Amino acid sequence: MTNDCLFCRIVAGEIPATVVHETDETLAFRDIGPKAPVHVLVIPKAHHADVAELAAADPALAGTLLAACAAVAAGEGLKEDGYRVIFNVGAHSGQEVFHVHAHVLGGRPLGPMVSA
Repeated sequence: MTNDCLFCRIVAGEIPATVVHETDETLAFRDIGPKAPVHVLVIPKAHHADVAELAAADPALAGTLLAACAAVAAGEGLKEDGYRVIFNVGAHSGQEVFHVHAHVLGGRPLGPMVSA
């Protein structure tokens, strides 16, 4: 854990979150500024800055993180109509918290992947 990392502090229980799914290695909680009816952040409990760093350092945990995303989507009732999983990496992507996290979005048609 890093003391200045928002998500590490959520994992440590220092900052409250609405948890929807938890395993020994992952935590999923509702985004406080949702962009869709369902918007859940899924993180590994271990700190890694982004998904590229996670994949290089611990490929098994990267797979576990993806499995947690699928479990969240199923638990939120998104499997039938579909959902989107987004990882932002770096400043140009809009990554704001530098602890790897997946956005699981759904609950309505999401439109184009990127608007011009």
